[in-house]
Amino acid sequence: MTTDRLPESMRVAVLAEPGSIVMESRPVPTPAAGEVLIEVRSVGVCGSDTHYYDHGRIGDLVVTGPLVLGHESAGVIVAVGTGVDPARVGERVAIEPGVPCRSCAQCLGGHYNLCPDMAFHATPPIDGTLAEYVVHPSSFAFSLPDSVSLDEGALLEPLSVGIWACRRAGVAPGVRVLVTGAGPVGQLAAQVAVAFGASEVVVADVNAHRLSVASSLGATRTVDVSSTSLAEAYAGRPGPEVVLECSGHEGSTQAAIRVAAPAGRVVLIGMGGDTLGLPLGEVQNRELWVTGVFRYANTWPTAIDLVASGRVTLRPLATGHFDLEGTEGALTAARTDPQAIKSIIHPVATAEVTAG
Repeated sequence: MTTDRLPESMRVAVLAEPGSIVMESRPVPTPAAGEVLIEVRSVGVCGSDTHYYDHGRIGDLVVTGPLVLGHESAGVIVAVGTGVDPARVGERVAIEPGVPCRSCAQCLGGHYNLCPDMAFHATPPIDGTLAEYVVHPSSFAFSLPDSVSLDEGALLEPLSVGIWACRRAGVAPGVRVLVTGAGPVGQLAAQVAVAFGASEVVVADVNAHRLSVASSLGATRTVDVSSTSLAEAYAGRPGPEVVLECSGHEGSTQAAIRVAAPAGRVVLIGMGGDTLGLPLGEVQNRELWVTGVFRYANTWPTAIDLVASGRVTLRPLATGHFDLEGTEGALTAARTDPQAIKSIIHPVATAEVTAG
């Protein structure tokens, strides 16, 4: 293990209670066998981080003590544990934040995202990555090519959600796709659909700026549902064969289901309330396939390739940059800025990450 010149303590942003982030000093962790120590350079703010900050819980997941938020992360390996090639020191890496047990039926069946013993960053009681250093299994720290920045490395996590959703929906060349909700995941799901060969990718939202961004990133058509309903937008047109519902809004979900093509596939990505009313007559009479997604599995190599090849563009989504002390501002940026899409926090700032 390489530990020369590493500090003994580090800064950490901690959710002390809902609505309160405090800075703490904690010991720099030591990587165990098979682990790497990563200097964290970029952390994207996810809706789950904001939800924990606002409410202290998401469904049955309750924050019962101090919790470090952040799970969309990238940085540089600065030390390794036994069994890890020392040559990895200095690698720029993106972190897959969920570590499954790798021995249960779900893991062995290839569905490790459904592992009942998953340890996932910033999911109570597991601390996240809003710290200057974190330890993580070496096999879940993915090397980044020089063409992919650390900010982009952090955004591979929400990109993975889009990849997993498109895989679940069977997006393929020639398929017509509707994406409802043009937030970060919606923007990325739309780009992945284009990259997977969809012939039509329609993005719907109420935010004109986000719709403009979606158009610039490859959406073939956008619908401002504050002025035009989906029913009106699809009048006289073939319905989408795939719906990627990213808003979590019940009305949006129902409207999207109603315009889906017969035998269409509806994937629920956005999280709204714990329950959702579905137009079952539409689902049954047109044999629609409705499913959810939970995180992802085996997506990081594809995500890296999509970004490195230029088929997916991430930089325009990073609309705000904050240091670790500015964590609360990053968590609340979307409340005051209608053009905010994704805030990036830099626990350790360098020329590369501050340049965006």
